[in-house]
Amino acid sequence: MKVVICCIGNELKGDDAFGILVYEMLKGKIRDEALLINCGNVPENYIGKIIDADPDLVILVDAVHFGGKPGELVIVDPEETLGEAFSTHSLPLKVLTKFIRENTRAKVLLLGCQPRNVEFLGVVSEEVKAAAERATNYIVRLLGNYV
Repeated sequence: MKVVICCIGNELKGDDAFGILVYEMLKGKIRDEALLINCGNVPENYIGKIIDADPDLVILVDAVHFGGKPGELVIVDPEETLGEAFSTHSLPLKVLTKFIRENTRAKVLLLGCQPRNVEFLGVVSEEVKAAAERATNYIVRLLGNYV
């Protein structure tokens, strides 16, 4: 199974760094068969790389507002299940997901974290730091079963 993990975030905006924290924690912990990408706050710039990988599964890791408690994690289909939730970035995850699905055979999942604070030059909250560790452990376990 080919897996692409797209870690999305902005380290200058407090809890929006969630995806980047997960990226840093995953480095060296997952097998080379999985493609790990630090997308920063522009995941659309990596569409070509994602498509070229011809994945079976794409995991988007991002801070998303879904009305949960700060640090709460959600694993959903970003195109269908999110309802009113939205990414902290300009390109909606639903649009990114639709484009990936139209150009690959991949299943796309979002591993999202409810942020507390996404203010410019804000600090990452303790809840989101702990959530990044939980998310990293989850991905490592998941990939151990499939990659």
